[in-house]
Amino acid sequence: MRAKGNKRRTGLAGLGTARTGALRRVVSAGLCGAALAAALGAGQAQAQVQQARGEQGARAQGPQAQRELAAGGLGGIGWSLKDSGTDARFRGLDAVSRSTAWVAGSGGTVLLTRDGGRDWRDVSPPGAGELEFRDIEAFGARGAVVLAIGPGEESRVFRTDDAGASWTETFRNDTPEAFFNCLTFFDRRHGLAVSDPVNGKFRILSTDDGGRHWDVLPDDGMPPAQKGEANFAASGQCLVSSGSRDVWMATGGAGTARVLHSDDRGRNWTATDAPVPAGAPERGVFGLAFRDTRHGLAVGGDFRPGEQSPHASAVTRDAGRNWAESTRPVPEYRSGAAWLPHTRNAALAVGPTGTDVTLDGGRNWRTVDAGSYDTVDCAPDFGCWASGEKGRIARLQLKP
Repeated sequence: MRAKGNKRRTGLAGLGTARTGALRRVVSAGLCGAALAAALGAGQAQAQVQQARGEQGARAQGPQAQRELAAGGLGGIGWSLKDSGTDARFRGLDAVSRSTAWVAGSGGTVLLTRDGGRDWRDVSPPGAGELEFRDIEAFGARGAVVLAIGPGEESRVFRTDDAGASWTETFRNDTPEAFFNCLTFFDRRHGLAVSDPVNGKFRILSTDDGGRHWDVLPDDGMPPAQKGEANFAASGQCLVSSGSRDVWMATGGAGTARVLHSDDRGRNWTATDAPVPAGAPERGVFGLAFRDTRHGLAVGGDFRPGEQSPHASAVTRDAGRNWAESTRPVPEYRSGAAWLPHTRNAALAVGPTGTDVTLDGGRNWRTVDAGSYDTVDCAPDFGCWASGEKGRIARLQLKP
């Protein structure tokens, strides 16, 4: 099936218009790197606010502009909803570019767009209708690896090299106690997947040929799991990597939420407590995002609808050896996070009750949209995508 997309847009409400003109010029011109960082940075935004409003015939007052900048204005961008043509819940997402993205979700569904979300091709593996896909890692527009979760043989991995025209099942779990939740790749060849604890330790699956073959790594370098500790397969972000060897794992469900770090591709791990809600099976760290091997974000909370989730975000500047609670945390449970490309301090967090933005590296967050999303991912060309329940898929886009 091919689903025609629509043009409906939901703005990131409440952020003002401070950087509209600057961001419009940056993104529409295809610029990135220093130009985008400058557009988002408060240092140059004061002048840009004056210029943008002057072009609209309204001269901004200096103090008001400063207040909007302090509030984190990103006024020129918002989520542009795309019609996926399905009501599947997409917790797996890989943003390849502004034009190309893969999503994976319930009912064994995998969709692919190559035209910015106007059309979505159903490229689901044949016979996978009973499986729950929760993570997908793409190697461009043709190659991808998708993870199905569940106990025992429900945990499986599939790979395609022809944009989903055909799939090969490359792993089927044969350990009844194992339950795989997330996967990540360091490059096109080397990747890992993680399972809830087996015999008291998290189980790590490894590949060195792009997901065509998988092996269980020895667990002698894995710290013991806490009672009730597990991963959350909520966004495909309970296992994330940065660089060629560093990988982090998020946990919850125990007395303390933790983030585990390995700098040797999953052979040896160290565990650090994370200051997010814990102490119940429904609480912990649900999503991680690292912009390099040192600077990371953790989001989570209590996923039960209506439950309070204060203190549900944290930051690290030392590769996860220490985590500090955000000064102004995300206000509710959040399952996914992503750094805006080519910026040092801007990032998004998403969850069923909304989207938040930080412009200071995760110390302060502000809710900017009330739409429901489970996961978010950004490509280097500023192609940021989000997906979630009821077939919701959106791309970050300039507002008219």
